[in-house]
Amino acid sequence: MKQKSSDPRQRLLDTATDLFYRQGYHATGINQVLQDAGVARASLYLHFASKEALLEAFLEYRHNYWFDALKSFTEKPSKPKDKILAAFDFLLDINEKESYRGCAFLNILSEITAQDGEALRIIRDHKKDLRAYFSAILNKEKQLVQDHIYLLFESAMVESQLYANQWPVQEARKMVAELL
Repeated sequence: MKQKSSDPRQRLLDTATDLFYRQGYHATGINQVLQDAGVARASLYLHFASKEALLEAFLEYRHNYWFDALKSFTEKPSKPKDKILAAFDFLLDINEKESYRGCAFLNILSEITAQDGEALRIIRDHKKDLRAYFSAILNKEKQLVQDHIYLLFESAMVESQLYANQWPVQEARKMVAELL
């Protein structure tokens, strides 16, 4: 079990990260975050101006965590094809670790509106960064192939969440192997 940080800001962020990802943003109340984090309301507003600011911090934290995990899977292989296939292996791994909860960014996207501009920007930037990451690996491939692989990755993530099953990732991985 992960030990709680002594830093109230970090405890709030760790708790919100867990609750927003598992339960959803709107289903998680500030009182639950405070109680589970063991932090007073005054500490919350000392570190985060609002629940929306806590959401934005969660998204930034998740972006860094997720990309670090993806890179640990894709940095070992040397060939572009093997790096991309390793990205799909990453999806298989994270599905197991996170019980098919899916993409935190798309989950939050389904809960916010255009008025949540900063959260929306972070989500879009995350997806742009993923697409750019794949493009950098696949720089010798046509843009159409790069786009196909990105879209297969995204759809495999969503479908595996929907079915709580690895088959969408496994099938997308096979398609990518054929494309490359």
